[in-house]
Amino acid sequence: MATANKHQQSLEQLEELLKRLWPEVRRRHLYPEIPLPRFDDSPSPVAMEIRNKQIILNFDYISTMTRSLPAETVLEALLDHGVSHYTCCPWDLSTHLRLYARAKEILGDRDLARKATDLFMDVVADTHAVKERQSSLPELYRSGAQTPIEEVIFALYERIWGLDLGSKGDPETANRLVTIPYLDKRRWMMSLARFIRGIRPLLEDDNGSIPDEQTRMGKHGFQQYAPEEIEQALREFAREAGSPEQFAEVFEDLQSELEIPGQNTSEGMGHGAGNPVDANRLYYMKLAENYALPLLKIPMKGSGYLHPHSHRPWEVCQPFKDLDPWSSFGKFLPGITQIWERREGQIYGRKEKTPDCLVIIDSSGSMVDPRSHLSYAVLGGGCAADGYLRHDARVAVYNFSDAPAGGKEYLPFTRSRSLIYQVLCRYFGGGTALDLEEVTSVAQESEADIFLITDMQITNLDQTVSRFARLKNRVTAVHVGKKSGALRFIKASVKNQNISVFGVNETNDIPRIVLGSVRSYLAYE
Repeated sequence: MATANKHQQSLEQLEELLKRLWPEVRRRHLYPEIPLPRFDDSPSPVAMEIRNKQIILNFDYISTMTRSLPAETVLEALLDHGVSHYTCCPWDLSTHLRLYARAKEILGDRDLARKATDLFMDVVADTHAVKERQSSLPELYRSGAQTPIEEVIFALYERIWGLDLGSKGDPETANRLVTIPYLDKRRWMMSLARFIRGIRPLLEDDNGSIPDEQTRMGKHGFQQYAPEEIEQALREFAREAGSPEQFAEVFEDLQSELEIPGQNTSEGMGHGAGNPVDANRLYYMKLAENYALPLLKIPMKGSGYLHPHSHRPWEVCQPFKDLDPWSSFGKFLPGITQIWERREGQIYGRKEKTPDCLVIIDSSGSMVDPRSHLSYAVLGGGCAADGYLRHDARVAVYNFSDAPAGGKEYLPFTRSRSLIYQVLCRYFGGGTALDLEEVTSVAQESEADIFLITDMQITNLDQTVSRFARLKNRVTAVHVGKKSGALRFIKASVKNQNISVFGVNETNDIPRIVLGSVRSYLAYE
């Protein structure tokens, strides 16, 4: 009982000290929007939950350190470290993901990459706090035993900060690391690579295993970020990733820690516990979100019926049938009597919303496998689908290779992005032929817009053009690459008002041509 009372008393004293120190710490760091930190059983001495902008301090660690240091020094040092991670490095999840992806690319091992990323971010955050904010971190690091990795890191700090931390680290390694520009955010990817080359022998022993020791400030997990930040970071990472494989490899490493927004809904990925997200599908979903597709609804047109719209003064030469006696005080005098001015009414056309869309995508052997390389076909189809979905329309997907022989998959009209991208990403890798009877039957019954994306190496290409030309549906055909079939398709469809043909040869063509084509053919003349 006495121990519990003593613990509570110590906690209350630390909380009072924290309330007194926190305003000064915020002032030094230029008043970040972070609430008062709190004490808890954090796995690290100090943890930053970015989703809540909440710093959590480990009471037991602080109690231990206050045996050799003033409580004020320990608290200030930990607060400086936590705030620097928020205001400097990693700053946001996008930066954290990029750093981890670069480390994984160099080291090839998940755990080694995470540890190297954590160490680099600590060096940047600590250096920012000491060099830019006059922190008491050096006093904290002088106290207590140092792990082998800390010995080298602290030897590096001695050279960067110009302070004695009592380090016994290898001076040669520290000298190699000291020339890295840690505070230059624009060069962090290059700096991380140099940092890893310098400390790699310390990250693993002769058997390639990872030492059990951790640095004093602990690990930095990915579970600390809010769903909104995860959405934004995945969009940016999909755009910057070198390939779908790189995105999938990094995402699968971290999936258990990331709370993917939209789970268990028809609009999102539709996954739950024990049902992981398909990384390849997520890659194209997030990449397509970088190319928003605006669509126009069908405009109003004249009804042919004139209705009273507004009043204006009556003149003697005008007919009596449009007089409004109720607003004329019962008098028939020019300038006082009011007459109705009539205008033609407006009604919607035959459809009252954005049409549905049938996306027809070629996944034959001449097309790119979307799991190994960026597929312009999947990306283009995804951009088109997203555009319609954002306007509350439905999307159907017809993925084909040698369709008459069974190489096809059809998804009926739906608003589920997860199902749409699942079918878009399927790769058959066979011959190329459309089942025209099936495709035209769906198009005629739905009266939907058609979005065809292929390399135009379709064996029944002439029949395809002829059949599409007879449809009332509007067709946008996008050819991927410069194949001979593309020129044939363009020549065959040039006289058809309902068919527009565009080409995609690189990623930049997606927003410039694919989006522009849809915007064009949805604009009613």
